[in-house]
Amino acid sequence: MRLVRVARPDGPAFGLLRDGVVVAIDGHPFAPFELTDHVAPLDRVRMLAPVLPSKVLCVGRNYAQHAAELGNEVPAEPLIFLKPATSVIGPGEHIRLPALSNDVQHEAELAVVIGRLTRKVAVEDALGAVLGYTCANDVTARDLQRSDGQWTRGKGFDTFCPLGPWIETELDPAAGLAVRCTVDGEIRQDGSTADLLFSVGQLVAYCAAFTTLLPGDVLLTGTPAGVGQLRDGNQVSVSVEGIGELTNLVAADT
Repeated sequence: MRLVRVARPDGPAFGLLRDGVVVAIDGHPFAPFELTDHVAPLDRVRMLAPVLPSKVLCVGRNYAQHAAELGNEVPAEPLIFLKPATSVIGPGEHIRLPALSNDVQHEAELAVVIGRLTRKVAVEDALGAVLGYTCANDVTARDLQRSDGQWTRGKGFDTFCPLGPWIETELDPAAGLAVRCTVDGEIRQDGSTADLLFSVGQLVAYCAAFTTLLPGDVLLTGTPAGVGQLRDGNQVSVSVEGIGELTNLVAADT
């Protein structure tokens, strides 16, 4: 099942994507819902980020090769940081390059969408808290990340968390899914979830041990090697096998 969030005259609404058609739902996907008779072709609607989370939890250095390319050691346990909800944008929206940074980089990631209130869950039960998965770009001002000594500013600018294009509920993150990033059609990152150091179940359980996960919260699982700089005018796409492709344009902030 693919769940979308679209713009409507009366405000954002959730829908179910079937054969290229969006069927509006009555309610939201975090509780039982019913289909309505409001339908529209996918190419006739404006896609939004598939969810607007209360928080975005992120995992650093969860691929050994990415840790190595930045000269970092592999962590002994998940390295967690937060992005603010104001960093979230949807498909087709612009990633804004802030004047405060000279080195903004892409990071393609598998994102986990939490489906129910979760606190202190066992690893073996953790996937039961997951509604589904989407694509994410953990956009990073690398120079600020390095100079600040912590990651809030470098990871937290407005527009630095593109999500989309939809939530895929039928996906096995342990199946070795391809995670790729292209910039202007050139492949920059080409990894696999088979190389995650900490699994989705481990990550959900680890985070739920210190914070309550709410329906709609998002967990980014880390990025494979190949991160690189984004420049004004670029088109950057993140794809995850079994989900689809998230594309955004890059523009200097004004």
